[in-house]
This record gives sequence, C-alpha cells and structure tokens, in this order.
Amino acid sequence: MGEIATSERQITLYYSSKSTRAKQTLAYAKAEGLPIHEIDILKTPLTGTQIAEIADRLKLEIKDMVNQDHPIYKARFKEHHDFSEDDWIKMIRHNPDIMKQPIAIRGKLTILVETPTDIIKI
Repeated sequence: MGEIATSERQITLYYSSKSTRAKQTLAYAKAEGLPIHEIDILKTPLTGTQIAEIADRLKLEIKDMVNQDHPIYKARFKEHHDFSEDDWIKMIRHNPDIMKQPIAIRGKLTILVETPTDIIKI
C-alpha cells in the first residue's frame, strides 16, 4: 500500500487552484453533493512517491502525467531530452502546474478528470 490514503466514502481530488477545469469540477461535485477531500497541489506539493503512485493508479508512465502543452513546460523543458523517471518526478514536484489534473481517487478507482462531469463516474 502506498502513501495515498483512500476511502470509499469520499473522493480525494488532487488539483491545481489555478486550473479552470479543476474549479469547474469542484463546483460540479459540490452541487451534486459529492463528498470531496480537496488537495491543492500548489499548496500541498506531492511527494515523489505520491506522484509515482498516482501514475501507477492511472496506469500511466510518469512522463504521461505531464502536460507538455503547458506554457511552463514549453518555457523550461521544451527541448525534449531523454528524461529519467526521477527527472519527470522532479519536474512535477518543482512545477506542479505542469501535472495533468484534476485527478480523482475513491477507494481503488482513480481517474484523470477530462471534463467536470467525469467526477460522477467515480
């Protein structure tokens, strides 16, 4: 078992408070009366272990959790090199804005929220 505590009774939502999609998702979840435990990754940075665990839960490679279209990514890392898994984790830890989000976890289920209404799938 990893570092991420999960519950069937509530949805843990990892999100960036700068993200419009995240704000819409939170508003939608609250309107639907869903029990949400909010974790703003800009205020509560994820550990390397948590990033790896979320990637594993999403069945993604860590590099696939990075939004390579994000302006910060383009400004700092555009020249694509062969980054190691550790490099990708460090990138996300030091630049949480570039992580794809929001990510919702409930019990054993983990989803990357593409549209705010996705939250009801969990």
